[in-house]
Amino acid sequence: MLLDASTLLLVTVILTFMVGSLFLLSWSQARHVHALAIWGAAHITGAMASALLSLRGIIPDWASIGVANGVMIGAYGLIWIGTRAFEGRPARLMPIAVAVVLWSGSCLIPAFFTSVPARVMLASSLAGGFCLLAAREIWRARAEPLVSRYPGVALLLLYTVAYWIRVPLAIAAPPQTQPNPLQTPWLTILCLAGMLFTLAIAFVFMSLTKERAERLQRLAADTDALTGILSRRAFVARAETALTDGGDVTLLLFDLDHFKRINDVHGHAVGDGVLVGFCHAVAALLPGSAIFGRMGGEEFACLLRGLTPEDALAKAEFLRRAVARIAVSELPQLAISVSIGLATAEAAASAAPGRRLDALLSRADAALYRAKRNGRGRTEPAPRPLRRVA
Repeated sequence: MLLDASTLLLVTVILTFMVGSLFLLSWSQARHVHALAIWGAAHITGAMASALLSLRGIIPDWASIGVANGVMIGAYGLIWIGTRAFEGRPARLMPIAVAVVLWSGSCLIPAFFTSVPARVMLASSLAGGFCLLAAREIWRARAEPLVSRYPGVALLLLYTVAYWIRVPLAIAAPPQTQPNPLQTPWLTILCLAGMLFTLAIAFVFMSLTKERAERLQRLAADTDALTGILSRRAFVARAETALTDGGDVTLLLFDLDHFKRINDVHGHAVGDGVLVGFCHAVAALLPGSAIFGRMGGEEFACLLRGLTPEDALAKAEFLRRAVARIAVSELPQLAISVSIGLATAEAAASAAPGRRLDALLSRADAALYRAKRNGRGRTEPAPRPLRRVA
């Protein structure tokens, strides 16, 4: 089979349609990811445009040139709309409508329609513009750490350049369409680039979707469903990592006082609200380097770094007083208080991070028990561990 533009166009039609179908199949399994449906529609629309282009000389030029390129411009617009949907932004159909109307209206002008350089410049400018807008949407959301985000931006920018470079080339070296408009180097190069772009952008978009799903699963596993803070597993993992960094650390263990009574008297809905309110209040008052998580039930833990034992104790007392000031106007009889056990570890400790954390938890738990035994609503520091003498 001769690798000419006609053959490449046929392959492009089949390939683009298959990619679009795969996007729609993926969307059918993840209906909440609307971007997959839009990208699928974009590729199927692009396949229709390529099919019309491949019929050049068989069907009227107004269809194989005017309609085909208008549909192709709309397909690139849909890719942009898909990136907006992926980043949680609303669809903006007006720019696509304006671009398609601009192309269609220009094709009604005989001087424009018969000028190959003019058609190439306008179509390339519009298609490249939508690629640039799509790259911009992905780049704007770079705060979300997805590995495929940067290859996606680079690919869309590369395709923008590939389209826009045709504008000066159309002036410097106008494409020749005779004798067969489909047997031109321009169209052959465009078909090859289109096939490569279709495969690459499909891989990138699928990777972005997969990476986001995996990231959300990790976040769900690391987040306590009720309070929104770290789960016990995530807290332990991050605390052990923090202990490997060195520096003085202090572990605070919180236990809400008489929590069972709150549930029995006011109901579990109020009890859940107390847990959420406690976490919001404490999280808002903690330094950015603090690690705060729910250990289970009404017990919480916080790892403070870079504070002296005295400063850590003062911080714990500040948090305890802040929690005691929480009030609910609809429930004036509801009183909230917390007991805190505090244990400090020095940077010089040489034990493994897991053993250091276990030791901190054990000492802080003993201090918390002492706070409960001594009347609740108080902060108790654990005794400093004795240094071993060699």
